[in-house]
Amino acid sequence: MRHALTIPPYGDLADPAALVEVAVAAERAGWDAVFLWDHVLRRPDDPQETADPWVAMAAIAVATEQIRIGPMVTPITRRRPIKLARETTTLDHLSGGRLTLGLGLGVDTTRELSAFGEIVDPRERGRRLDEGAELLCAFWSGDEVDFHGDHFVADHVTVLPRPVQRPRIPLWFAARGGARKPVRRAARYDGLYPIEVDDAVLVEMLDVVREERGSLDGFDVIVRPEDAAQYRRFEERGVTWAITGPAPGDSGVLELASSAPADVFGVAAQG
Repeated sequence: MRHALTIPPYGDLADPAALVEVAVAAERAGWDAVFLWDHVLRRPDDPQETADPWVAMAAIAVATEQIRIGPMVTPITRRRPIKLARETTTLDHLSGGRLTLGLGLGVDTTRELSAFGEIVDPRERGRRLDEGAELLCAFWSGDEVDFHGDHFVADHVTVLPRPVQRPRIPLWFAARGGARKPVRRAARYDGLYPIEVDDAVLVEMLDVVREERGSLDGFDVIVRPEDAAQYRRFEERGVTWAITGPAPGDSGVLELASSAPADVFGVAAQG
């Protein structure tokens, strides 16, 4: 099992220098990744100061050498695929091939879609996610792309350079609850990030992945264990990443990042 911190870049952590400090501390303490939330608005009771995660990830990439970085997660529905292709490729080169791209439908709980006239309907957002991911992978290939979809267009263009990672930057997809379509989408790529699920739902999700892929070999599953016992159960079921992190505005983030992952997850005694 590998270990990641997921950091909300809000409040005091809207300062990119503070995010870099957290990432450097995490690398020194043995964490495998630092992922940043990607939202543009927060709930009224959350800190309202917000950093751009993409600019912050560039700073983290320069300041670190080993940890993976990435957004967990970014919604394609409010992104342009060509801009996302340029940003991700640049970050992959800047980090020496350490970027993991987390993608999802996005949420409108803080009006971060509706307040800016973005698409709210979840079915349409799902279709845009499927189409956008396909186009993004085509851009990363370095081949000429002639793509005319229902939502995005690329008219005979070639996007260079290619990312450092081959065959491409890993793509993880978020999924909530018992819906099977998001899990099948994830199974076509590199990883599944189940959000707010219990043991039973996770088992169902992994069964769907196995149905689609034949096995979990070469596939990442990212979860947030609640305790050491759940950590061990998840590990036995094929989970590859344990993730944890503070809520927006929580203090003690630097202390968390400076702690050994085994101590944070309470599994030091078992290794």
